[in-house]
Amino acid sequence: MDSGIVYSTEHGKMCPTCGKPSGKCACNGKAKSNVVGDGRVRVGRETKGRKGKGMSIITGLPIGGCDLLSLAKELKKKCGTGGTVKDGVIEIQGDHRDLLVEELQKRGYAAKKSGG
Repeated sequence: MDSGIVYSTEHGKMCPTCGKPSGKCACNGKAKSNVVGDGRVRVGRETKGRKGKGMSIITGLPIGGCDLLSLAKELKKKCGTGGTVKDGVIEIQGDHRDLLVEELQKRGYAAKKSGG
């Protein structure tokens, strides 16, 4: 695992992908080419491998890199819970599907609930 600087007293917050200050992030242009999602934003619930604890899973977002990380941070703050980004998928603790779909639609994504 590659560990890098996440904060510098001289520059402030650092981008975890390219290692440059957030204001001068160079990975935004590269992130567009490494987009994992297919553009069909789906918000589902998953408990597999989590001892019955549910998580809201957001897949298909047409963004990547720093944009995906910042969106995940804002959505976690909106839900008041923790979460992570793994392989282009945002995972948020708890069942917040309705709130997440509403928030993603406000941001211009054609989001819908998936699963049961």
